[in-house]
Amino acid sequence: MKNRLMALVLFLIYSSLTFAQTTDNSPVGTWTNEDKEARFEIYKCGSKLCGKIAWLKEPLREGKPKLDRANPDKNLQNRPILGLPFMQDFEFAGNNKWDNGTIYDPKSGKTYSCYMKVLNKNQMEVKGYIGISLIGRTQNWTRIN
Repeated sequence: MKNRLMALVLFLIYSSLTFAQTTDNSPVGTWTNEDKEARFEIYKCGSKLCGKIAWLKEPLREGKPKLDRANPDKNLQNRPILGLPFMQDFEFAGNNKWDNGTIYDPKSGKTYSCYMKVLNKNQMEVKGYIGISLIGRTQNWTRIN
């Protein structure tokens, strides 16, 4: 009887853990920012998540593709913004949160610590910060697909 009870308890624990893992929302997919001026593709890169700029509302400047002119590395200033990998190294931290990543802002040329937290299937909080995450800038992104 004890063995059956123990087996039942273990089965219920395993089932609840499996269910919790399969119901977690993943940020993998295409998202847009609050201003809807760009779309971002979040994808797996090894065991982590990364992101690139997949679409721009205004991809051209004076008839030519916008370039990463604000980048502090002069060797990178001629790369196009469209297709630019700008998020990297996000690790799953539990509770629909991916942390320990960085986000690059091509408008300023600055890189920030960042986390992503999926709020529901179609909404995600993205926060870039320096130092501690209490201070920084938060945006809510909407899933495109």
